[in-house]
Amino acid sequence: MRDAPNPIPARWPLAPPATADWLRAECGDGLTGFMPPAMPDAVWVLNAMYEHELGQADVSYHEYHQARLADGSVRPLVGGIDLEAVSVTTGGGLGRAEHPGAGWRRLRWAELAERTGDPVVPDGLLPGHRCFPSVKKEGSWPLGIVPPTEGSLDRETWLRLIDVLTEQSPAGPDTRCLAYYSPATLGFHDLEHLTVREGRLGDAASLYDDPEVDFSPSNLWAEDRSWCLCTDYDLWGTKVAGPRALIEALLGDVELEAVRLPWAA
Repeated sequence: MRDAPNPIPARWPLAPPATADWLRAECGDGLTGFMPPAMPDAVWVLNAMYEHELGQADVSYHEYHQARLADGSVRPLVGGIDLEAVSVTTGGGLGRAEHPGAGWRRLRWAELAERTGDPVVPDGLLPGHRCFPSVKKEGSWPLGIVPPTEGSLDRETWLRLIDVLTEQSPAGPDTRCLAYYSPATLGFHDLEHLTVREGRLGDAASLYDDPEVDFSPSNLWAEDRSWCLCTDYDLWGTKVAGPRALIEALLGDVELEAVRLPWAA
């Protein structure tokens, strides 16, 4: 039985790499994503995390993993090194993610910050693995929390963000857009040729299920450059730069969690 064809190239054909030249000029090489400046305003949309209704906060992912290894699980050797024994299982992931299912609820960054005393994002940092140090044991999250993933928006946040962008764009779903995938999201196979696709904002939801890539786009921007978002490969959040009305809409949206980071505007 033949695999179904990938629908992405038809809806989002490849665009000339030069369409991203303006971002390269503003932001550098874009190896992990082009981080735009404020245009004229900016906000950070945070990836979702989840907490299990039963908690289990006293056991970390690493402790649980080590207990399973102690049961006699096979330990793969790489170059003669037992990676399972010497590495820390953090609980975090890389790439696309979505709600983990029954028994889990959305845990807001603000709620966890209030609970722990940690800031939502420490001064001078960006949303990433250095956030919430007091929650983790030796770098590993509690088993009862699914932390944000790196390098990609989660499905629910991506879909809602597209909805807000559509509502705030004059052409709505017919807004012409370009999507850039950084070399990091494509396995670092080609560092010379930029991968850019072009399409309609109304079709942007489909980009999340591209079978050839495990990440949401590193950058998505309106063809008229009125707004631009960046999901860096190493971060847990997405910077959205654009007009103040868009930024205020994101800050006020009840489904998203967005914060201003004055040091990263």
